[in-house]
Amino acid sequence: MNALAATNRNFKLASRLLGLDSKIEKSLLIPFREIKVECSIPKDDGTLATYVGFRVQHDNSRGPMKGGIRYHPQVEPDEVNALAQLMTWKTAVANVPYGGAKGGIGCDPSELSLSELERLTRVFTQKIHDLIGVQIDVPAPDMGTGPQTMAWILDEYSKFHGYSPAVVTGKPIDLGGSLGRDAATGRGVLFATEALLNEYGKSVSGQRFVIQGFGNVGSWAAQLINEKGGKVVAVSDITGAIKNSNGLDIPSLLEYSKEHKGIRGFHGGDSIDPESILVEDCDVLVPAALGGVINRENANEIKAKFIVEAANHPTDPEADEILKKKGIVILPDIFANSGGVTVSYFEWVQNIQGFMWDEEKVNTRLKTYMTKGFKDVKEMCKTHNCDLRMGAFTLAVNRVARATILRGWEA
Repeated sequence: MNALAATNRNFKLASRLLGLDSKIEKSLLIPFREIKVECSIPKDDGTLATYVGFRVQHDNSRGPMKGGIRYHPQVEPDEVNALAQLMTWKTAVANVPYGGAKGGIGCDPSELSLSELERLTRVFTQKIHDLIGVQIDVPAPDMGTGPQTMAWILDEYSKFHGYSPAVVTGKPIDLGGSLGRDAATGRGVLFATEALLNEYGKSVSGQRFVIQGFGNVGSWAAQLINEKGGKVVAVSDITGAIKNSNGLDIPSLLEYSKEHKGIRGFHGGDSIDPESILVEDCDVLVPAALGGVINRENANEIKAKFIVEAANHPTDPEADEILKKKGIVILPDIFANSGGVTVSYFEWVQNIQGFMWDEEKVNTRLKTYMTKGFKDVKEMCKTHNCDLRMGAFTLAVNRVARATILRGWEA
């Protein structure tokens, strides 16, 4: 099942649990606006290249729309639609005053030079600048983009609208980015995991973790889990997978990965088939890579007691049902990886105030939001007698529906 079909399915199940009117249900499902633009740029060799850029703005009932911009060859409308909708529910679960959006350009950033990437980003911004803004839609980095991309968007947008640091988040610190933003999603995963394990009388210390994906989110999660006494026994990235049943030396692995652009060849663990990483024996499995990796083909093989979804949509609905029958507890993506958008909100607030916070304040407030978010999800689980995924979806859909109705959606 693709990401859009799975997201729509979860929304409809939550809508039924809440007893939503069919008219409001339809209104919440249809995106506010879909944008598709042509981005033509001169390449360094003098040839002209054309790329297609997308921005889907899903909902703005609770505030400006918010979501990442990804540069990837497989960026296409259905995926962007699903991710925009997921952002609406994620911001609502986190209880930050945003709606959802997502965007991207169908390109392979590894095949573009820095100057070509800059030209592409500036052309894309020129095409959408009047449809984004501090109180309209606030982009952020995603797959294939980063702080430098946000700096180019900020600069290009400011040419039309005056200096506007709050138009994007995930910026370099020197341009108004927030301290703690780089680690925010991984740190949020740690706080979410702590809240979940506490519910079962456990702590991170002494638990065995497997982390699929050693990019920004996975590597920060590994580092912070390790610092809390958790034992990371296996990790994978695009270069390969390694395991050590006694626990990997995470500080050394981080250093090695940075130096060698991946974990392949690290001597502190045994090389394993990357396909087997999800079924390694552990207490907590953290998928932190791509969507749809846990499916009906491998769900029966999974040995973890808990799954913390650090990636977007890593578990297919068919796998959800299998895992539920096995008694595996899943902490859903729309809560588990909401640390990034929460600290993005903090960055936006700091930019609007023109007053920056220290990192301790950012991290303390993030923990407050994640702890409260878990409590709110659990309350909905009790109210509707459902699992954590439906607890998170009912919480989110209820908040968005109430805001929509209060604003007078039939007017």
